[in-house]
Amino acid sequence: MLKRPILLAIGISLLSGMLGARSLWAQSNNPEAQRLQQLLENRDRQVKALLNAGPLTPERRARLKDQINSVVDFETMGRLALGPFWNNLTPAQRQEFIQVFSDIVREQSLADLDIYRAQVRYERIEVQGDSARVLTTVTYKETPTKVVYLFNRRSGQWKAYDIIIDEVSTVDGYARSFQSVIRKRGFEALMNSLRKKQAQLTRPASS
Repeated sequence: MLKRPILLAIGISLLSGMLGARSLWAQSNNPEAQRLQQLLENRDRQVKALLNAGPLTPERRARLKDQINSVVDFETMGRLALGPFWNNLTPAQRQEFIQVFSDIVREQSLADLDIYRAQVRYERIEVQGDSARVLTTVTYKETPTKVVYLFNRRSGQWKAYDIIIDEVSTVDGYARSFQSVIRKRGFEALMNSLRKKQAQLTRPASS
């Protein structure tokens, strides 16, 4: 239900391979574009430092997961994925959905750490008011892929709410999957499926 290639792209493009980016991005005189650039560069350095710090202990794994996903706006992504069904949910249902949804994405973001060493070319940042687009080309296993990130600025912070991979929207993919289940079997059926996936991913490894 939450397809792994889409989820992995969150980490690939936002947090990898900054070499050569500054010369392209610095062409913008928009201070918010420069601020967004700095945010991504800082995240990249923090993730690389954790990856290169030795064995991935439980503590370092938790820190790495936080760094990789700290730039993602799970609430907006989840709300857009549910579309019109979001309006019918109680505050408690919304809160649980976002929590379970984000737990799954966060856990799957560590499924293959090698992806965070992919080559990334940052083409440009476009900022209009509280919205921004980050255009990149990701080369993973010798295959280049166009990846575009959509950001909103909320409470003064830039957060990514959609990832467009070769012109295919991550949010649209979630929307088709989630809304199809709700239409056919109801919201609780969707939650039951997501809860099972959450339990599977967060279950401690057997000794």
